[in-house]
Amino acid sequence: MDRGDLALVLAIRDQGSLASAAATLNVVPSVITKRLGALEARLGQRLFERTTRRLSVTAEGEAVCLHARALLDGFAALESELGERQNELTGTVRLAATFGFGRRWLGPALATFQARHPALQIELLLTEQLPDLGAEGYDGAVWLWAVQQRRAADWISRRIARNQRVLAASPAYLKRRGTPSTVEALASHDCLVARENGDASQRQYALWTLRHVRDGSTARVRVQGPLASNSGEMVRDWCVAGHGVMLRSLWDIAPQLASGELARVLPQYAMAEADIHWIAPWRPKTPRRVRLLVDHLVEQFRGEPWKPGKADTR
Repeated sequence: MDRGDLALVLAIRDQGSLASAAATLNVVPSVITKRLGALEARLGQRLFERTTRRLSVTAEGEAVCLHARALLDGFAALESELGERQNELTGTVRLAATFGFGRRWLGPALATFQARHPALQIELLLTEQLPDLGAEGYDGAVWLWAVQQRRAADWISRRIARNQRVLAASPAYLKRRGTPSTVEALASHDCLVARENGDASQRQYALWTLRHVRDGSTARVRVQGPLASNSGEMVRDWCVAGHGVMLRSLWDIAPQLASGELARVLPQYAMAEADIHWIAPWRPKTPRRVRLLVDHLVEQFRGEPWKPGKADTR
């Protein structure tokens, strides 16, 4: 069987009739009938039962279809890689990312990569809900936490950069309310909560789990405050304005920490599992343009450019 035979069998099975398959493959129906007959003769097997009213797939036909899609995808991936080895990167990379990180850090990194490969097109979807990457045709996503999937073998995950979520407040707030000296003390402060997952079950409280950066011990505290939002940017703005203490990613508040608009609170603690990941559906062969893009992102963020000078973590 050759590549054309595989495409023929899949078209007939997917379209449900020889005439529809012919239209899909842009040939006349008699060509489909002749090619299918020749293929079945070579194989010595009936792949489809055909009557004047209906067409059905035989067990042997199902066996062929089972492997045909993977084989065709393999052909396409091989051709793409061979073409890209000889020529400049071409084609389109489609990826998704969360709004904040996508705008602040990912967007400029993608523009730099595309400028190096002007024949390449990059399409970036900014969203707070991870799409069904495989079903919707995405090459992957840059996401701010590891995504738990039912079958790990169906997914590729690679950490692009380390990141911490840290506690911060404005100097004005700390002067007015005092600086918390323990994790437990946060319970008596105005804490600004970003409810980005839309969870309505904890509107009054939020549970913050913090890890000591030196010894790895964890501490949990239920916090509350008069202000909460589904927008992390809104929470950051409230914090800069002096309305409370927040837990926010370093990549998001690095400029404010550097300028003194915000100060670290309990710098010996941070929220765990806030690293930045590349996640993608598993495929037999990842296109070279996608592999090189991910390598570029790892290199761009290797030094954690958002990380301020080393804080006192004693």
